[in-house]
Amino acid sequence: MSDQPRRPRKPAKPYRRPKKDPVRILAFEALRAVDERDAYANLVLPPLLRRARENEDFDARDAALATELVYGTLRRQGTYDAVIAACVDRPLREVDPPVLDVLSLGAHQLLGTRIPTHAAVSASVELARVVLGDGRAKFVNAVLRKIAQHDLDGWLERIAPPYDDDPEDHLAVVHSHPRWVVSALWDSLGGGRAGIEELLRADNERPEVTLVARPGRATTGELLDEEAAVPGRWSPHAVRLTEGGEPGAVPAVAQGRAGVQDEGSQLVALALAAAPVEGRDRMWLDGCAGPGGKAALLAALAAQRGAVLLASEKQPHRAGLVAKALAGNPGPYQVVAADGTRPPWRPGSFDRVLVDVPCTGLGALRRRPEARWRRRPEDLDGFAPLQRGLLRTALESVRVGGVVGYATCSPHLAETRAVVADLLKQFPDAELIDARPLLPGVPDLGEGPDVQLWPHLHGTDAMYLALIRRTG
Repeated sequence: MSDQPRRPRKPAKPYRRPKKDPVRILAFEALRAVDERDAYANLVLPPLLRRARENEDFDARDAALATELVYGTLRRQGTYDAVIAACVDRPLREVDPPVLDVLSLGAHQLLGTRIPTHAAVSASVELARVVLGDGRAKFVNAVLRKIAQHDLDGWLERIAPPYDDDPEDHLAVVHSHPRWVVSALWDSLGGGRAGIEELLRADNERPEVTLVARPGRATTGELLDEEAAVPGRWSPHAVRLTEGGEPGAVPAVAQGRAGVQDEGSQLVALALAAAPVEGRDRMWLDGCAGPGGKAALLAALAAQRGAVLLASEKQPHRAGLVAKALAGNPGPYQVVAADGTRPPWRPGSFDRVLVDVPCTGLGALRRRPEARWRRRPEDLDGFAPLQRGLLRTALESVRVGGVVGYATCSPHLAETRAVVADLLKQFPDAELIDARPLLPGVPDLGEGPDVQLWPHLHGTDAMYLALIRRTG
């Protein structure tokens, strides 16, 4: 036995409790809700922020950072997944979803924000300690340190296939869209590489909040008194809040005299209202009225002309939202809960009909970035019968000389021109009319007669509109 004296052991470091960061915990909770419950961030985030604001230490800057972390992570999820996959030793499907959410939040801070590298890694590891435990926090730390070795451009050079080898897969990785969505958008947009890249980039930008002053109830002048408010680009009723903010705090919005409505959605309603009809113009129909934005604008426009709007929505709870949106309209209107493919009204009852049909929502990826990861090509087959059924009913519901507006918040050709072409074959006594002159001042509307709006060209959601007149 050695008679050497033993070295004294170093005292163990006392356990340090993880620091709770309310901003990053809130962002994590929002991502978990999106992942676990198929929730939409634009519905989950506001109540989380309201609850957080009850804490006096959670200010407007914290709310802005939490919002950026959630939406930025969701928009770039495909790119970040590819980066994370290159830094772990197992398939991503074998990484627990909560761990992947923390890694994605960390990747966004490292690659998509100006947060310093050390702060991004340490804050993410602290978050992991709080929500995952110390053991998995070590894994998070190791992966994020690998990610931090390159910036976003450096990673894209490593993980994206060359454009010349596979254009669609290159764009899918670089711009964080599923490959099938890139292909569908490119088919609808046409043209070369520049246009599709501009569109995909626009999908990854934070959209401005756009308000609508409902005619006869509010004015744009009133809304322009708000901070950082500027006129809309195309709609005479639109006002843009260039610095975001809380629309519900705007008095006219809180009172229902104005609302939040994308300018593309406003243009669809305005074009239908401006389309020439032959003869009377007294009865208007919104056949897919929920949640009520277009119906509220149409009802206000109808009231100015002495016309009546019937707003129909199949789901009773959404019909309730429509009724709330229309409450206080200066003219007569009616809201019914009815199946638009089996309507309770008689054929030929209406002078103007709008059907903004359920769709994949590929035109609103700026606002609902998570939708790009949920949708599948086979979803198109599920929507197709409903879209055709609703347009068929709309054409049956309008009188001879009246006009139908078919609209979708998707530019996918299978949901737009294909549907219209099929129904025109079934209705030889109907014809497309040129919608472009009914959107005065709006450029880049294509060859017509239908209209496709684009985020990168018009600053709107990618709304589609075809106007059809019954001729006999």
